[in-house]
Amino acid sequence: MDFVKQFEMDEGVGFPGKTYITELLKPVFDDQKKYLFHAMFMIHKAHTIMLKEQGIISENDADRILDGIAKVESINKDEIEYSILYEDLFFLVESKIGEIIGEELAGKMHIAKSRNDMGEAMYRIVIRDYINQSIEAAKKLAEALLYQAELHVNSIMPAHTHTQPAQPTTFGHYLLAIYDNLQRDIKRLEQAYRTVNQSPMGAAAITTTGFPINRERVMELLHFDGLIENSYDAIGTGDYLMESAQALISLMTNCGRWIQEFLRMASKEVGLLKVSDAYVQISSIMPQKRNPVSMEHSRAIASSAAGEGMTVIHMIHNTPYGDINDTEDDLQPHLYLGYQKALRVLKLMRAVIVTMDFDQEKAIQQAKNHMITITELADVLARDYQIPFRRAHQKASKIAKKALNNDKELYEIPVDQVNDWLEDVTLSNEAWDMIVDPICFVERRSITGGPSPNVVTEMIARRKNKSE
Repeated sequence: MDFVKQFEMDEGVGFPGKTYITELLKPVFDDQKKYLFHAMFMIHKAHTIMLKEQGIISENDADRILDGIAKVESINKDEIEYSILYEDLFFLVESKIGEIIGEELAGKMHIAKSRNDMGEAMYRIVIRDYINQSIEAAKKLAEALLYQAELHVNSIMPAHTHTQPAQPTTFGHYLLAIYDNLQRDIKRLEQAYRTVNQSPMGAAAITTTGFPINRERVMELLHFDGLIENSYDAIGTGDYLMESAQALISLMTNCGRWIQEFLRMASKEVGLLKVSDAYVQISSIMPQKRNPVSMEHSRAIASSAAGEGMTVIHMIHNTPYGDINDTEDDLQPHLYLGYQKALRVLKLMRAVIVTMDFDQEKAIQQAKNHMITITELADVLARDYQIPFRRAHQKASKIAKKALNNDKELYEIPVDQVNDWLEDVTLSNEAWDMIVDPICFVERRSITGGPSPNVVTEMIARRKNKSE
């Protein structure tokens, strides 16, 4: 059989084509119904009220239109199915309102309004809600971090650089760093919210309308914070999508980094963190296992959420500046899904952090190992013996190498042996004991932002006061 004839037999006849329906129109319709249904009715109501107030339609017509809108909005949206009679949800809803109040009156509802400005407004309404939910969830996660940081201002542990033990710090100092990072991501979300929560309504198709509408009134009724004044900008811009995606990417990428750290700390080999029994999973074959799957899933979901944000960026990239499908029905669900996933991560990790335990004894023992207090020897030589720091660093490095060659930790080496290796410097027992003590190391780091318990306590207090 001829190839084209076979295709026509499979596809059927008429418009729209079968493939066009199954692969495009119906999936888009289903997404619109899932995400945009209620936002659509918010806009219909606000615009109708404005038309009445401006005298563009009569009060009686407006009341009848609003009554029809309310009746259709009350329909269970799950019962609404795609129909080839209507291009999309927008026309189907208008038709259903027309069935109640008449097509002529339903048509008046569309005066000075386009799918273009209406679509952009719906997207912004949905996105702002997701961003707002994420801000609240991130703030609750931040509270959990601050709660644990306050418990552990004195919990000495090793800090790492390049994945290697570096210097002693405290768990409180570490958690406060994550908290501050999260605060910046919250600010990025808040800025994205401000960018998103601007009204495009009244731009109509792209050049506004000849009717004497009041754009500011619709902005007010839809609870937007401002107006996108230039009508071309209102329809053509995609920066609110990019900013929302970028805030999502930053939030989830940053979360993924410290979640990975938590998983390392929760491993048996490291053994510093213990995840609550409520958030672990056992093995089907190994009785001893306590798998911290809540954190593993959070890490994976965070990566997926960031991926959704990257998809948004790529779908906008190199698209024309104007009304274009690339920024609309196919793109929007990626942003919604990204924020849905982000909310899962934020809520899961809050629960994990509030209920987790930190092994202080094991942590301080680890902070005594691997010679991570040796920086203090270089500092003592430079500070108390006026040795140029580069030379002091070389001497400290020599001590570290000698200890390593003798398979000893610093605290296992007597001060007399250290003094022999130093050659021209004599340390007292007290001075050496303080150099090898991670507690002393941390307490001496008492300048602004350091891990000293007093400094961290002050930082926590300032952040708590600021958040209240």
